[in-house]
Amino acid sequence: MKDAILVKKGQMAIKDVAKPTIQKPDDVIIKVVRACVCGSDLWAYRGIDQVQPNSQNSGHESIGIVEEVGSAITTVKPGDFVIAPFTHGCGHCAACIAGYDGACLGHDNNFSSGNQAEYIRFEHGQWALIKIPGQPSDYSEGMLKSLLTLADVMATGYHAARTARVSKGDTVVVFGDGAVGLCGIIAAKLRGAKRIISTSRHADREALAKEFGATDNVPERGDEGVKKILALTNGAGADAVLECVGTEESTAEALQIGRPGATIGRVGLPHTPKMDIATPFYKGVAIAGGAASVTTYDKKFLLKAVLDGKINPGKVFTKSFKLDDINAAYKAMAERKVIKSLLVVSNG
Repeated sequence: MKDAILVKKGQMAIKDVAKPTIQKPDDVIIKVVRACVCGSDLWAYRGIDQVQPNSQNSGHESIGIVEEVGSAITTVKPGDFVIAPFTHGCGHCAACIAGYDGACLGHDNNFSSGNQAEYIRFEHGQWALIKIPGQPSDYSEGMLKSLLTLADVMATGYHAARTARVSKGDTVVVFGDGAVGLCGIIAAKLRGAKRIISTSRHADREALAKEFGATDNVPERGDEGVKKILALTNGAGADAVLECVGTEESTAEALQIGRPGATIGRVGLPHTPKMDIATPFYKGVAIAGGAASVTTYDKKFLLKAVLDGKINPGKVFTKSFKLDDINAAYKAMAERKVIKSLLVVSNG
């Protein structure tokens, strides 16, 4: 089968590898229908994260058809159309019961990788997989895109809003204009935010942020950006901050623009060598976040919200690529020519 690998910094390629097989009783083999490139995949592609040459791709988002199940799997069967979340919760540990399956205590390996391929072996599939009604052919391409966001970015955006305790009438600031930040805007609106301030420096992303519910946009960074955001909040700061980048700069700004008592929902993959802990102490600001509770959110309400047409997060996919064109898909995102690259792998 075809599988994507990171040859070296700035170069992805497809190689032929053996199709995965069942290795443990709770494994599920899935034929991938759609996959994608995540912003976090670019850390290694750009050479910021050091990885070995010819490493398997870090792709972790897909939807597909169940091909085979292990002996312990009773919740899905061959032929089922499923969301394969990037998190692998067990559903019964203290973390999962509390709705934090991104931090599941029941498994040693909680995260997916290698999903930019024709088939994947999904570990711990009993509870984590989410069944989609019908088959891929029952859905438009736009709907397939939205369903794919439920494997990560829509759930991660929602996790930022939930852990930031976004409530009805709140003023919310969202750092990050990638797919997660844009989905965070959708989530903040779902939770009743009255004012949502985006922070995009790109016209297409700013326009989509506005379509998703942003009421204002502040493109400036650093001290100038902080001043403008504080001015929009009458000097008080935001009720909630969604930090969807993970850099030292974005984290520092997030700490400065939350009002006293605000909460920062931090879901950007941390790339912060050091972190200011004095500012949140003196301002009474809380920092929460982490890996998203994908299965919990999808099963409880996000899948229904997509199927009912209440939200349309699939619009973050602004260009589609074949799996063979994997390097072009990465390059387009790295150069910010697209918001998120969709990979059309099969028709199911």
